[in-house]
Amino acid sequence: MIEKFEVLITPFSLKRMIHVYLPDDYYNHQESYPVMYMFDGHNLFNDQDATYGKSWGLKDFMDSYDKKMIIVGIECNHEGNQRLSEYCPYDLENSFFGPVRGQGKQLMDWVVNEFKPMIDNKYRTIPFRECTGVAGSSMGGLMALYTVIKYNQYFSKAACISPAISICQEQLQNEFRQTDISRDTRVYFSFGTREVRGKSGFNWMLKNISWFNDEIVKLHGYSYINVVKNGRHNEASWEKENPVYFDFLWK
Repeated sequence: MIEKFEVLITPFSLKRMIHVYLPDDYYNHQESYPVMYMFDGHNLFNDQDATYGKSWGLKDFMDSYDKKMIIVGIECNHEGNQRLSEYCPYDLENSFFGPVRGQGKQLMDWVVNEFKPMIDNKYRTIPFRECTGVAGSSMGGLMALYTVIKYNQYFSKAACISPAISICQEQLQNEFRQTDISRDTRVYFSFGTREVRGKSGFNWMLKNISWFNDEIVKLHGYSYINVVKNGRHNEASWEKENPVYFDFLWK
């Protein structure tokens, strides 16, 4: 089942819709569940809520998946380029999109200090980091990677799907060098072959992702790169990855 409610993101003084998936029998017993926090919550469960009319189909997938958990989807800021700012951890003077005032750190500080405790109080979660993951696509995929690096004491798993790493590759690498991740950390990366142009585009994307993959493995974490044949940069393609990243992160 899907529940929706609004919260106030206090650092931005903005209300935001939250989409929560619960197992269908959630209210019939007292079992507690792992939690996956996901960006762009409006695109996760129902086509009618999705920006482009196609969701990830996560409700149908989770209804049949053999590991029950809670999915918490946080909507993005839909105003202008505010999604780009919220989902970028760093200020950028020059980017493909022009100057960016990064608000990603403020967003995640709010998540770990205010929002996650609220979710743990509202629902029967297993609150420990070993049972807490994060996921997203594109800029949300970048944020998932940033989150599992910067906030590894709260999140042990991340699905970084078609991540927009290149927008702040150098800053994120420096962040990683200053961070000590736990050995049980699991990170899933993916990108589609039809997201990039030609062999040079493919090699460029693979190189960007491989740096983080290799560094995670050096620290005895677990990392997996899924190159999706004919995969595109859209929800229909990402939906097909649901069983792959859930199995890698949670089994």
